[in-house]
This record gives sequence, C-alpha cells and structure tokens, in this order.
Amino acid sequence: MVAGLAALLAVVLGAAACGSDTSGASGNGGGSGGGSAQSAGTLTVADAGFTESKILAEMYAAVLEKAGYKVERTSVQQTELAQSSLEDGTVDAMPQYVATYADLLNSKVHGAQAASVSSPDLQKSLAALRPLAEGLGLSVLEPAAAVDQNAFAVSRSFAAQHHLRTLSDLGRSGLTVKLAAGPECATRPFCQPGLEKTYGIKVSEIVRTGVDTPQTKAAVKDGTAQLGLVLTTDATVTDYDLVALTDDKKLQNADNLVPIVTTKSLTPKVSAALNALAPALTTADLAQLNKKVDAQRQKPADVAKDFLKDKGLLS
Repeated sequence: MVAGLAALLAVVLGAAACGSDTSGASGNGGGSGGGSAQSAGTLTVADAGFTESKILAEMYAAVLEKAGYKVERTSVQQTELAQSSLEDGTVDAMPQYVATYADLLNSKVHGAQAASVSSPDLQKSLAALRPLAEGLGLSVLEPAAAVDQNAFAVSRSFAAQHHLRTLSDLGRSGLTVKLAAGPECATRPFCQPGLEKTYGIKVSEIVRTGVDTPQTKAAVKDGTAQLGLVLTTDATVTDYDLVALTDDKKLQNADNLVPIVTTKSLTPKVSAALNALAPALTTADLAQLNKKVDAQRQKPADVAKDFLKDKGLLS
C-alpha cells in the first residue's frame, strides 16, 4: 500500500497501563474522556498523524475508556520512533495495516533486503505478522474487514467508452495510459511495475500528482491522465465522476486495519474492547468516516464516537 508506506505509525508519550512508564509523558489531549475514579489503569493510544489513523485511534480510546481505562492520546509521524515506542511500552496501542506492518517488522528483524512476507491473503499475512510481533513484545488483535489498499481509477466516461470494469479489462484493451500518482509509483511493486506485470497494462508516463490527492483525481477527470492512483477508503472518488477498476487478480496485499498492543499492557478487557471493532468496521464505513473529517471538517473524535454509537459499541 503506497499510502500505508507514507502514513505508517506514530507516537511519543508515556503512560502507564500494566507497567508502562509515565515519566516525561505529555499528551495532546485528543482522548475521548477521562476514565473513572476506579480506573483499570492508564493506556496511551497513538495514531500516525493522518485522518484515517486518527479516527481509528479515537475509536480505540473510546472503547478502552468504556472498559474502564484512562486513555492518553498522542500522534507522531515517524516510523522508527513509533515502533520503538510500542516496543518499550511508551505507547500501548495503535492501529496498523496487516500486510504493510508484517513487511515492516520483517525488515526490522531480518534486514532491509528481506523478501516480503505479506500477500493478498489475509490469513497468510496474519500468520507471518504474529510471530514477528510476538518476538518484539507486541500482540496482534483481530483485523477488521476494512482494508486500505491502492486502487486505480478511470473517468466514468473512459470506462464506458472502453467497457472497463476491472484492471484485467484495461490490460486486455491494449490501451496505453498516463498514470497520475506519486513518483515512487514507477518502482513500487504494487504500482506501475505490478500493473504492467500482473495485468499487462501499458503505462507511458507517471503524471506526478501524488497518491490519492485532489490533483490526481482532477487529472483523471480532465484527461491529463487516464488512470489515477487512489485508495479503497476514499469516498470522494465518485465526486470527481471517477470509478475504481476492480483488482480482480489481487495485486494488492491484505492491508486490513488491525490493533497492535504492547503485550505487557494486554488484558482480557483490552482484547475484548478492541476486538469488538473487527466485525463492525468495513471499508465502505471507513471511506465515509474519512470523508466526514476531510470533506466536512468534522473532528475525528466526534466522528469516531458517532460511529461507535451507531454500531451499539458506545452509549
């Protein structure tokens, strides 16, 4: 997931659930409340600094507070710091993406040149991730159905003109396309190289508009590019009169959202609270939640709480 690579992890803040060190802690105040007088302890929940991660972290905070914990919230956009903070217990929980996180930990454990251990198969990716996480003192809880992956969109008129519904359709068409994306797309295996190898799609040029940006979507809409790199959790794609082509050969890996918890902070109450989110959160849900924050300017904490109330997970 290109976006997941650009948006992985974040943290820095101390808190003390089950032995977490509280020295030097300073929260940024994004939590969902202050816990109770008979708090089960204090937990720090981190996000990676982007909308989707903030919404998920607010959900984690809300359900953990309901379970009796006092929750501190923090946000940091540096991968190495985030990982070290999870490992040393400065941060107790944060949302991650199964396949991307599996490869991140594999590189950390086995070196930067280690072969990928993730795949489009969620269970296989989880099977690779869990022992890597356990070896670093981390626990992988239940993944949600919601998945944030690369997607490739064309204009609705272009799709109709060339009878395109899937990426295979585009490959079979023989059309040569310009691809609106970030410059890294030219070398990332799940972007241009994957489109060419897996689907036989002919890409003549990368139009450097970024990953899932308004500029990318506008470029596809006005014909500057015929194909654009978006994300499965972007609910604004249709606002540009675009349609995402189905990844029918499963080029993209299983980047389902999953809670990562420091093992020393894991209790049955923590597991139950966070695992309750897994069956409740779909990709379509997440897209709409992102839209409420990014397009409608609602606060992530408010959006998270409203969602949990609608699902019966918060009163």
